[in-house]
Amino acid sequence: MEFAGEVRPRIESRLGFRVAGKIVRRNVDLGQTVRVGQLLAELDAQDLRLAADAARAQVAAAQTNRDLALADQKRYKELRSQNFISGAELERRESAYQAAQAQLDQAKAQLSAQGNQTGYARLVADVAGVVTGIEAEPGQVVAAGTPVVRVAQSGVRDVVFSVPEDRVAAMAVGSPVEVRLWNSDDTLSGKVREVAASADVATRTFQVKV
Repeated sequence: MEFAGEVRPRIESRLGFRVAGKIVRRNVDLGQTVRVGQLLAELDAQDLRLAADAARAQVAAAQTNRDLALADQKRYKELRSQNFISGAELERRESAYQAAQAQLDQAKAQLSAQGNQTGYARLVADVAGVVTGIEAEPGQVVAAGTPVVRVAQSGVRDVVFSVPEDRVAAMAVGSPVEVRLWNSDDTLSGKVREVAASADVATRTFQVKV
């Protein structure tokens, strides 16, 4: 049996931003090789930076409230030791301090999360590979998760072809396959890695990966 197929990367990722925004810059082109950590595209991060500034201001305010509550707690402890106030009054001050500390912790967590959001305005390659598709351009407003760049990972490749229903039974996983490239007389040895569980709706053929 002989079939025509095509060479594909085993893993091809559609990369997108984790936050919504307007694309202001795309730093790669179709067919370009990229390395891990390379900047692919950027969003307008002005709103995200303003939100981070607001979160920092909330942390500063919560810090001040916590410090005041701590000072009150210490002062009322001294008054309680001299029997100038009741135990219930001291407990209220301690509760106020604990609440202020909790608000400070919450503000710090929000600042950390907002800092992550600001970083998400930069789309970087998490794997080395080749850009095989550009799906968004500068000036376009994209939602979180919208594919922007498609990257084929470097490494192992598959040969993919379709087999009719009456031949698919012979394509067991692990079966040896010889691959001949059109631009070369060399023959490569491979083996069946995956056989589609169901037939294509239109062609009624099964996809096989070697």
